[in-house]
Amino acid sequence: MPRDLPIGNGSLLINFDAQYQLRDVYFPHVGKENQSAGFPFRFGVWVDGVFRWITDGGWRRELRYESDTLVTAVSLQHPDLPISIVSNDTVDFHENLYVRRLRVTSESDRALEVRFFFHHDFHLYESDVGDTAYYEPRRRAVFHYKDLRWFLINGLRGSSDFGVDQFATGQKQINGLEGTWRDAEDGVLGGNPIAQGLVDSTIALHLRLEPRGFGELYYWIAAGERFDDVTAINRRVLEKGPETLIDRNGHYWRLWVKAASESVDKLPHEIAQLFTRSLLVLRTQIDNAGGIIAANDFDITRFNRDTYSYVWPRDGALVTSALISAGYAAPSRAFLDFCGRVLTKEGYFLHKYNADGSLASSWHPWFANNRPELPIQEDETGLVLWALWRYFEQFHELEVIKPLYRDLVVRAADFLASYRDSTTGLPNPSWDLWEERRGILSWTTAAVWAGLVAASQFAQAFGEFDLRDKYRGAANEIRLAADTHLWNAASGRFARMVNRNADGGFAVDLTVDASLAGLFLFGMYSATDPRIVQTMEAIRQTLWVKTNVGGIARYENDTYQQVSPDKAQVPGNPWFVCTMWLARWQIAVANSLAELKPALDFLQWAADHALPSGVLAEQVHPFTNEPLSVSPLTWSHAEVVSTVVAYVARLHELKVCPTCGQPVDR
Repeated sequence: MPRDLPIGNGSLLINFDAQYQLRDVYFPHVGKENQSAGFPFRFGVWVDGVFRWITDGGWRRELRYESDTLVTAVSLQHPDLPISIVSNDTVDFHENLYVRRLRVTSESDRALEVRFFFHHDFHLYESDVGDTAYYEPRRRAVFHYKDLRWFLINGLRGSSDFGVDQFATGQKQINGLEGTWRDAEDGVLGGNPIAQGLVDSTIALHLRLEPRGFGELYYWIAAGERFDDVTAINRRVLEKGPETLIDRNGHYWRLWVKAASESVDKLPHEIAQLFTRSLLVLRTQIDNAGGIIAANDFDITRFNRDTYSYVWPRDGALVTSALISAGYAAPSRAFLDFCGRVLTKEGYFLHKYNADGSLASSWHPWFANNRPELPIQEDETGLVLWALWRYFEQFHELEVIKPLYRDLVVRAADFLASYRDSTTGLPNPSWDLWEERRGILSWTTAAVWAGLVAASQFAQAFGEFDLRDKYRGAANEIRLAADTHLWNAASGRFARMVNRNADGGFAVDLTVDASLAGLFLFGMYSATDPRIVQTMEAIRQTLWVKTNVGGIARYENDTYQQVSPDKAQVPGNPWFVCTMWLARWQIAVANSLAELKPALDFLQWAADHALPSGVLAEQVHPFTNEPLSVSPLTWSHAEVVSTVVAYVARLHELKVCPTCGQPVDR
């Protein structure tokens, strides 16, 4: 199930699913650990003896955010309950604190008693062994803890009536026990004060509503490593007032996104809104220690018992490029520092990393076909250097670059320059960006070229002209080799991949793949080069999904999450990143507003196929537009940001008014 509403502060990330169940609690790092392990925290409402869980099919839900914020705006109504609810959730930008405000309006002519039930299914350290849940009477709060993971749960009615009205702790999922959430369904919790092992808890907060009256209450979860951490946060909530905290977060996020949003305010409303929402979603997926996480939708574990909650240097570099283009120096700098910490001494990045910098799981072997091989995706190393140069060009922060120059730039560039075929000059085989095949990819070749060009520019800036010439020479050799071996004149387009045969020749893979866009995206070829034009037109014609949903697939006959065997109509599921690459090409070749129109249409497509909250999945169902795989995918939002920035920049270059389409004097 997609995560419709992510909210976070870089240390604490909370995700809600499409039914408005809290599903993920990442702490103390974004992406590590998920303290709920994807299990739902149930939410139920009892009104004068009638009880409904939020998963009940009768609920009418509208899951959105307040404009330009990471504060949710959720509307809830159920035909069996004579109330309407507006709920606002946020994770405080400063405290490791999640807060919910419930504003409740009676639709009855009689007084109502309303009870809200909040269930907590923690799996601390992503384990179901050795947790404790208990009620503490002094603070009238419930605690969950294990080792250095503590969570305090509390609530408030009005301005001073704090503490939970009912509570229960107990065991779950063993000995036939379902959990304390079952105890809530009659409106009364049993009050068991402590449980250990595989445990959960449920609390209740009560409201009394006058006829056609209104009420308000607050619920919060404080996260910390120790008892004193969470009780101190709880104390500050009560001192400041939870409403003040929610309001200050609205102000903070509007300020955070303000400069970027002003740059797109003349674009169509839906596209401008998707741009700012994408920036905010990106921030939720970035750990304060610098790791940029690919996705934090835990439901993907059903696919192969692993997640997307890792730092892929490639994804991180592309996200960083988007943030740089939008003017966000701090998160970009943090990611580049992260890369400096995890680069191997040999000068390459391995497959992926955890948010704390440790090496993550991998399916790339160190030994195959009876010989050793490097289990790398070489584009990841090249694109980090490319992003680092983009950072320096944009912000000119030499003191950020200086500590990274020798140990990151030179070390990685030396590796890229040496890890090549001695005969052709092309990069040696490595795994592709889709992590499905090994060879010499056009995408990877362009990324390695871009990394070496970036390194040569750094070397020149630092006055090391021998290194400049070395890296520039290697880049030139790669470009010439691509002309010879990757361009396929017979098909009139670039090959996706080549591999050496036993006889020394090359096996050529001519599959049309959207990643061929990398050949111009990273600057190895001009977007107007006739060979790129032919290649991109092949992508448009071959990979457009010919259903009412539309969009660009990854490549011909993409079987990942495949829902249709009709390859002619559905070459693969539509991907946001691939559709944005085609938009980027349209922008790059446009010489008029009319020629820019297809790019705007692709951006509108992205806005039209987002969830109502503005969240973008990795891919969507080609017939129903249902999100597939993970949602949100950080990369999807990054490509939207990069595309919008490129579109606005091209408008300025063409001196065209974005609203009237007329030439303007600048």
